[in-house]
Amino acid sequence: MQHKQYLALALPLTLSTITTPLLGVVDTAVVGQLSDSSYIGGVAIGTIIFNTMYWLFGFLRVSTSGFAAQASTSLNTEEHVMALLRPFVVAFAVGLLFVLIQQPILHYSLSFLGASDAVNASASAYFSIRIWGAPFALANYVILGWLIGMSYIKATLILQISTNVLNIFLCILAVHVWDWGVAGVGASTLIAEIFSCVFGLVLLRKYAGSIWQHPLVQLLKRALDPKPMWQMMKVNRDLFIRTICLLVVFNLFTANGAAFGEDVLAANAILIQIHYMMAYFFDGFANASSIAAGRALGERNEKLFSQSLRLSLQWGIGLGITLALVFLAGKQWIYPLFSNQQHIIDLTSTYANWLVLFPLVASLGLVYYGVFTGMTEVRFVRNSMILAVLLYLAALFLFQPLGNHGLWLAFLLFSLGRSVFLILYVPKLRRLFKQTAAA
Repeated sequence: MQHKQYLALALPLTLSTITTPLLGVVDTAVVGQLSDSSYIGGVAIGTIIFNTMYWLFGFLRVSTSGFAAQASTSLNTEEHVMALLRPFVVAFAVGLLFVLIQQPILHYSLSFLGASDAVNASASAYFSIRIWGAPFALANYVILGWLIGMSYIKATLILQISTNVLNIFLCILAVHVWDWGVAGVGASTLIAEIFSCVFGLVLLRKYAGSIWQHPLVQLLKRALDPKPMWQMMKVNRDLFIRTICLLVVFNLFTANGAAFGEDVLAANAILIQIHYMMAYFFDGFANASSIAAGRALGERNEKLFSQSLRLSLQWGIGLGITLALVFLAGKQWIYPLFSNQQHIIDLTSTYANWLVLFPLVASLGLVYYGVFTGMTEVRFVRNSMILAVLLYLAALFLFQPLGNHGLWLAFLLFSLGRSVFLILYVPKLRRLFKQTAAA
């Protein structure tokens, strides 16, 4: 695989994945135009709760993509179908469970995050509506992961863009035309998530047509076969632990930021949303690396595997530098998109330089991650993430006297740790590939 072929995967996937955080970005930006900073904080808290819930099962997208990429090299279409159906069953069941236990989730989340009464009221209004989209949101993870792994890039792009265009349109109508406030933002996101799932199923009808050629009971029986289900859950277990580590970091970040007041919470929320946009740029390239590594494993192609590592390194560094320069040059035009309150914009500017450094230190960890998931060797990802979280916790304690600057410094060290600790496992991954290819 050469640069041109890699970019042919990475660029459309980047356009696709960059729309994923737009659900939270659009929600934050729309309420940021309202008069009270508690609205921004409420949506930020609500978004953190949903990120916590959905990220815990974000492995459904990542592992589905890896297994689908490996299955794509096979002529056995049943394997293509099973790579989709197994995680889909899990996703929808977990989503329904979230709906059933929504009250305990909201209560304990607000208690843990410790925001003001005004922020909690806004967060509750947002959460109580959007929670009904949980089964659809998790099913969307699986649909998206399968389309990516099978290299249906155009379908992925259409699905993501149409969902977020709808969300933007509905959010603007709900807040600025119908004056529904935070509840309107939650309803807009709920409708967008349901639409995405329905449209995704329509796309699956086209690209996974063999699903409909067998009785549903027969397909479900095979999908729930314990041995392959355990193989999938073993990979997902390590990704689940990785996700818990991420949630510890972001929830502690939000809780510590909330302790500094509503204005700091709002400023941090804006910067974190920009951070999500940067991270999803990297995710597009990581998905390209995952497809390349998955194909290499399926074909036992050592040359393709080496190329996936080389391209991940080169484009990871290049993208990191590019994003840092773009944000440094354009940050003064970005903040007003999220808030029209000058004191919030000024406060955001105070902490913005930490975010300039983020893409530089996080780039390799975020792109190399795709190679490991494509190989479905995610225990190394798990181990590197645990080490990075330990570094983060130590930094939080050490830099506590620096206030919110200390909080951002700890986050930056965590991001650096994700890159460094994962890179240390690359030689082991090479050896494992050689052993697999020779078997």
